[in-house]
Order: sequence, then C-alpha cells, then structure tokens
Amino acid sequence: MNSFKPWQELERLRNDMDLMLDRYSGTTPWRLAFLPGRGARKYPQLNVIEDEARYEVEALAPGVDPDTITLSVQDNTLTISGEKKPAEDLRPEDYHRSERSVGKFVRSVQLPDHVDQDKVKAKYREGILTVVLEKSEAAKPRQIPVEVG
Repeated sequence: MNSFKPWQELERLRNDMDLMLDRYSGTTPWRLAFLPGRGARKYPQLNVIEDEARYEVEALAPGVDPDTITLSVQDNTLTISGEKKPAEDLRPEDYHRSERSVGKFVRSVQLPDHVDQDKVKAKYREGILTVVLEKSEAAKPRQIPVEVG
C-alpha cells in the first residue's frame, strides 16, 4: 500500500529549494540567512551584530574540535569551516535515533560592507565561536566639518 505523506513531501521540497538557492547565490547574504526556514537549517547557526565600527559574528558550534576551525575573509565575505567529529565509542548501528549532525562543514556569510582583514579576531569558548571584524576605514561613517562664513 502506497500512502501519501504530505509533511515528508514538503520537507523534501524545502530541502530542494535550499539547495537551489545555495547553488544560485554561492553564499547567503546575512540578512537573508535569518528568514524563517533558511538560517535554521545551516550549520553553524549564526548571529551577526553590527555597530558603527565593526561586525561581530557568533557561531553556535558545540562539539566542534577548535583545532579544525579555519576562518577566511575575502572582500566582505567571512567563511567558517571545521569538523564536528562523532563519538568514538559509538557505531552508527548503535543509535536508536540520531539527530545531531557530524562531519565537515563550511559556512559563508556576506557582510554589507568591507572589513579590515588585518584586524579580524576570533575566540572559541564553551561551544561558541566569536569573530570580530573591524570595518574598513572607507566603510565607517565620517563626520564632515561644516565651514561657516
């Protein structure tokens, strides 16, 4: 008996659309990453905070070996890669249910303005990777003096 499972079909369609959008854009502009259904399926999940001088990217990455994390910045795109290794004492056939992903990952996020590549700092603590990216001088707002007279 062949039974129609609409939720499984919708999930398959959503996965196909995510793949298509990723292939089309190459990277996900950070404002689009937070649309419902987009950012929650990416790994690691990100928060991007901006002020006048910098961006701060917080990547939720518990269980990732910090020695595998690499960062690169080109123009206004930050790329984070690394690996989340499976538990060494368990085999795939030992699992009754497995919802936590393991393996290598790459995540790119496009920032609205260029950053100073020489002033990027990163810290990994308690499963959160924090990357601070100073904006380039050209991207920072400037006060223009007004002459009177």
